[in-house]
Amino acid sequence: MVRVKLDGMRLERARQWGACWLGLELWGWLALDAFWGTRLVRSRKGTEWLHVLKTLSVYRLLDPGSEWRVHRQWFDGSAMGDLLGEDIAIVQPDTLYRCLDKLLEHKQALFSHLRNRWETLFGASFEVLLYDLTSTYFECDVPEADGLRRFGYSRDKRSDCVQVVIALIVTPQGFPLAYEVMAGNTADCTTLEGFVEKIQAQYGRAERVWVMDRGIPTEAVLEKLRAADVSVRYLVGTPKGRLTALEQAFLDQPWVQARERVQVKLLEDKGELYVLAHSEQRVDKERAMRRRALRGLLKRLTELRAQKLARDALLMKLGAAKKQAGRAYALVDIELPPKGQRARTQSFNFTLNRAKLRTVRRREGRYLLRTNLTEHDPATLWSFYIQLTEVEQAFKELKTDLAIRPIYHQKDSRIEAHIFVAFLAYCLQVTLKARLTPLAAGLTPRAVLEKFAAMQMLDVHLPTTDGRELVLTRHTEPDAELRLLLAHMKLRLPQQPPPKIRAPQPELALAGLPV
Repeated sequence: MVRVKLDGMRLERARQWGACWLGLELWGWLALDAFWGTRLVRSRKGTEWLHVLKTLSVYRLLDPGSEWRVHRQWFDGSAMGDLLGEDIAIVQPDTLYRCLDKLLEHKQALFSHLRNRWETLFGASFEVLLYDLTSTYFECDVPEADGLRRFGYSRDKRSDCVQVVIALIVTPQGFPLAYEVMAGNTADCTTLEGFVEKIQAQYGRAERVWVMDRGIPTEAVLEKLRAADVSVRYLVGTPKGRLTALEQAFLDQPWVQARERVQVKLLEDKGELYVLAHSEQRVDKERAMRRRALRGLLKRLTELRAQKLARDALLMKLGAAKKQAGRAYALVDIELPPKGQRARTQSFNFTLNRAKLRTVRRREGRYLLRTNLTEHDPATLWSFYIQLTEVEQAFKELKTDLAIRPIYHQKDSRIEAHIFVAFLAYCLQVTLKARLTPLAAGLTPRAVLEKFAAMQMLDVHLPTTDGRELVLTRHTEPDAELRLLLAHMKLRLPQQPPPKIRAPQPELALAGLPV
């Protein structure tokens, strides 16, 4: 009879299991095995490219970093190898890079597949499309050759770094429909027409509503959209400078209650409908921001007046104060000292421009929208526009939760593949978010992933009296809170892996070491 020596029990290789398992469940919900199965076939050397992509995507979802880090650190600390039946060979750097090179040709097909899955799973609608752009930078030397990495307007406030521009389309529910990577010096106003054509070529010329912020479409592009064979419907934010030209015409229009604390005025002009929206909630927010900035500016100017400064030094400090104050700086008139004036205190004067202040106060919380949806209810138009925050949220999650920046790749194809994997991880996160919304609206995907990450996997080694070893690979059991979450999400944990028996290793037995 063989007995187990409990006093020789060892616990080894504690590794994160729960969040890895959930990531693969999300992958299954989107039927990505069926999509990639015929596109990423096993290599002649036995490399399962599908497993490599799963590892990259789940890594990006859970604990994003570089490809070097997944090989040197993350894979060993996770249970991805156990879940996929793979070893460390699957995350060799060369294997990871070769997998990236196989992805981009399937990008358009993936967009169509995901669209169908979200329609099936959540009844997602793609009639309203939210369009916006962002940029992401590189920690690298300035490239000599032309390519995607260029200097341009940086939303990350890293004008010292080259960057790429990313255009993204999402639905009001947050489901991404498509994205495109462009050169870092691409101007926002040059992107819309080409993107509309790509969406129409892939999904047909159905009537869709394109919602965009100001600065993206030009007058010429809007004219082309209206004159197209199938007119493209749009709702666009308009610079407040245009409000000045239409302000007199709006004075004769009555305010209409669109929703609680939101009023609108409507004005038809040359086949378009202008919507002047007044949000009391935005008034409160913008007024508080303006007051805080203005108080800080006036305090700083008072401090500078008390300092003994030469004119050049004063101009430098005023420039810093202007950058800090933002738009509030325009509300103050500053009388600068003449050139050549010696350094002294009270060398300049400043006064609050009350006429400009009254104009700014009158326009706080007001937005001017323009659209060719002349038959729509004003409340509907307003709700369409404020849903642009979904695109901003998508960019925020890509840059923070999924750490798309900074990018260290040098080749354009690898840069695009890096963003492609981040997009895949974002799709997994959006799917989890959609699954959670009807269950607990306040529960975020990151919070759920953290709860699942508490479930560990470890190897229990039990020596036997005949010199062999019983190895039990086990994941920890969920606590009460996580069991409730699993029940609500209709998830069932897999069975524990079967035990293994290891024969004694002669070289270790001779050395007197534990086997």
